[in-house]
Amino acid sequence: MFVDKVKIFVRGGDGGNGMVAFRRETYVPKGGPAGGDGGRGGDVVFRVDEGLRTLMDFRYQKHFKAPRGENGRSKSQHGKGAEPLIVPVPPGTMAIHADTREIISDLTEHGQEAVIARGGRGGRGNIRFATPKNPAPHVAENGEPGEELWVELELKLLADVGLVGYPSVGKSTLLSTVSAAKPKIGAYHFTTLSPNLGVVVVADGRSFVMADLPGLIEGAHEGVGLGYEFLRHIERTRVLVHVVDMAGSEGRDPYRDWMQINEELNRYKETLSLLPQIVAANKMDLPEAEENLEIFRGQVGPEIPVYPISSVTRKGLKELLFAVADLLDRTPVKDAVEPEEGKRKVYRSPSPQPFAIRKENEVYVVEGDRVEKLVKMTNFQYDDSVRRFAHILKKMGVDDALRAKGASTGDTVRIAEMEFDFTD
Repeated sequence: MFVDKVKIFVRGGDGGNGMVAFRRETYVPKGGPAGGDGGRGGDVVFRVDEGLRTLMDFRYQKHFKAPRGENGRSKSQHGKGAEPLIVPVPPGTMAIHADTREIISDLTEHGQEAVIARGGRGGRGNIRFATPKNPAPHVAENGEPGEELWVELELKLLADVGLVGYPSVGKSTLLSTVSAAKPKIGAYHFTTLSPNLGVVVVADGRSFVMADLPGLIEGAHEGVGLGYEFLRHIERTRVLVHVVDMAGSEGRDPYRDWMQINEELNRYKETLSLLPQIVAANKMDLPEAEENLEIFRGQVGPEIPVYPISSVTRKGLKELLFAVADLLDRTPVKDAVEPEEGKRKVYRSPSPQPFAIRKENEVYVVEGDRVEKLVKMTNFQYDDSVRRFAHILKKMGVDDALRAKGASTGDTVRIAEMEFDFTD
């Protein structure tokens, strides 16, 4: 099954916890702090694997969580950082943040990598908090939580040549004839429901990848028929082979079909209509094809190369493939359509937002990235950590804001999943 669009959840690994420890050695009275830092959590990294051609695997595994870092140890030993979680993806995979719609990565080359969710830093051990005023602190941080987000993956096939045209014009038959690909072929519309790839080898040894794409119909740029599910895969092709039923089967007009498909490409994305194009006048073995071909050539003009072929009898295929190979040689890879060029964005975790306070029944709820992270990274087992937590909240202005909201001694304050008693 060909799958080209999925939604998954990724989470970077949490950082390891820092440790509260002291030197305990013979003949070393009152040893100082010796608690090490926690290790960094692992990142979630997408890596391109050219052996993959579909996002099928993501239909069965939708959650990816990187390992957490090791906790700090005594004797000032820091915890080990976690290895990244490598997630293989096929070439042409675009990762989009599901909430912000920003493009996180656009991976096209084998071995290319992108960090999708970063792991949290390790919590600091008590050796980091020693000061002249407090040379033996009982303070250590928990590890920072890793980034987490929902990601939409879209696959845009990487092919040199894209076969376009109305349903039932013979695109699948052409691909099966000139390559080893075995697409489904039938005498009805939309036999091809997903793209098929085939490697075409020309007689002189040149080769290229050809994609048989589902047939277009009028209104495809608005999602009619297979719509966007088809058009998305054209964006990365370098050359288009426009297959036209020159016999006019089912009473169709070859020139009108050709014009309509080009109009759909232009309406979806103007750059698609600018791609180099060759017309494959198919079904020349059928009656009236020769007459229609002369009319068609007069209508499109001499600027559009038209090659009469028959996928069934194989007539004209050699000339067509040579022409396609020559056109590819004249079309540098850098000229391939990249619709997001200059507009790509790399997702980063948002800057900590100012806190907000709201009242939920009798409880004052404090919300905000920074205060919630502070709660998660505070080790409430130690009095020194609790005092440090309260001091930071005061410096942030949380105490004053609670008073302004009407909080008084004894009221309950909730931050993240922790509840506290407010003391004025």
